[in-house]
Amino acid sequence: MIDENGEQLGILPPFEALKIARERGLDLVEISPNAVPPVCRIQDYGKFLYERDKSERAARKKQKIITIKEVKFSVTVDEHDYQTKKNQAVRFLHEGDKVKVSLRFRGRQMAHRELGYQIVNRLIQDIGDAGVVEFMPRMEGTTLHAILAPSKKAEAPKKPAAPKSVESVAASIAAPAQVEMAESPVE
Repeated sequence: MIDENGEQLGILPPFEALKIARERGLDLVEISPNAVPPVCRIQDYGKFLYERDKSERAARKKQKIITIKEVKFSVTVDEHDYQTKKNQAVRFLHEGDKVKVSLRFRGRQMAHRELGYQIVNRLIQDIGDAGVVEFMPRMEGTTLHAILAPSKKAEAPKKPAAPKSVESVAASIAAPAQVEMAESPVE
């Protein structure tokens, strides 16, 4: 048994442990029931629950929820459309989201699957350091899928520039700017 200060009181029968806890105005909480003998602690159970919930809330607040954003292509995608969708995918990766690249084949396009693989592989190459391939391109029915995750370097938040102090702004306004004029020979 452990008291409220963290000191061990030794092995006590349950009724004596409860008696000590009630004398101190606290609760007897079983910490590890599977231990031989079971470990109990004298503490304020309401305060314990409050602090545990508080730490869980703080841990949840620090978590980053990763969502999967999808970018859809077709085999007949034009260059400008490809660049726009590539830029969207890079933006999603910089925001810390995963990107699902999907390319749908229609009708006779299924006969030319290599064109779809070329488009998806080109996108993976163009994204470069912004993301890493989590799942390589694979076919599911008539759709070609690949999943990209943000790279560790791209996920690091950028530090905002430090605001200028009032003194440095005032000094830059008060000091006249020195401009050197290059003299050109007059002919």
